[in-house]
Amino acid sequence: MKICIFGAGAIGGYMGVKLAQAGADVSLVARGPHLAAMQSKGLTLLEEGADPVTVPVTASDTPSDLGPQDYVIVTLKAHSVPPVVKTMQPLIGPDTTIVSGVNGLPWWYFHKIGSDLEGTRLGTVDPGDAQWEGFGPDRVLGCVVYPAAEVSEPGTIRHIEGNRFSLGEPDGSKSERAIALSKTLMAAGLKAPVRPRLRDEIWVKLWGNLSFNPISALTHATLDVLCTDSGTRDVARNMMVEAQTIAEKLGVKFPIDVERRIDGGAAVGAHRTSMLQDLDAGRPMEIDALVGSVQELGRITNTPTPTIDTVLALIQLRGKTAGLY
Repeated sequence: MKICIFGAGAIGGYMGVKLAQAGADVSLVARGPHLAAMQSKGLTLLEEGADPVTVPVTASDTPSDLGPQDYVIVTLKAHSVPPVVKTMQPLIGPDTTIVSGVNGLPWWYFHKIGSDLEGTRLGTVDPGDAQWEGFGPDRVLGCVVYPAAEVSEPGTIRHIEGNRFSLGEPDGSKSERAIALSKTLMAAGLKAPVRPRLRDEIWVKLWGNLSFNPISALTHATLDVLCTDSGTRDVARNMMVEAQTIAEKLGVKFPIDVERRIDGGAAVGAHRTSMLQDLDAGRPMEIDALVGSVQELGRITNTPTPTIDTVLALIQLRGKTAGLY
């Protein structure tokens, strides 16, 4: 089984180290100083309570060096994927599975959904249908990414918490390809359940990303603050209630309620969300995938989203004034 991780930053690098340690045939696509460090001295993983581990890895910024793969696991930021679909083509053979490990609503969301919205395409996450046409939805295997990690320096990944990568077919089946990848990831010490209702997990994670990320970027507040301050907690709650209304119209079942989800965010502590980190670091923010896509679904399902609309307008302008959107 040949596996390529496309976008081997923090999360992709973490997965790559684990797979390489387990002896998997894995390659990594990255760029810049991080790539140069991996090529010259291998990839290092720092985990709490464990000695640093460095493994040699096959890494390149040129997909044609690596050839067709059985699985291409995409761990880029959502807005970074459509522009590189053509670049990824040398990795894709007739039986290649594209594993979509990207935050937010996935471009394939309405593939095999089993409703009259079948085949609906989301312009906010796949402008110009780049992924729908360039990959093809039949290739896709969904993935919800839970670990937190960071690139502490080029060639070094610091694992913060979590090791679960939930997998799921768009039609909910337990396919051979999903089970095979699950077994490979589990052999590498990762949790990789195959879920029949992956969209439910997508929404529970999106619930927090939709609200906590833009609020934190606008206020520079950490999770513990924005989830306990009465004003920002109300804004987050309203955004989540609007999103829940949309999701339930699409058949999603939420295993917890809004208050528990916000309390869970508060319990994380003084965490700076990824959108706030990107803003501070001068990196483009995942505004469309995390917030704009939910607004788009509101329009598709005829669901009013007044709070989401307001916060989206504010974070879009914040991104524009910072040159990051």
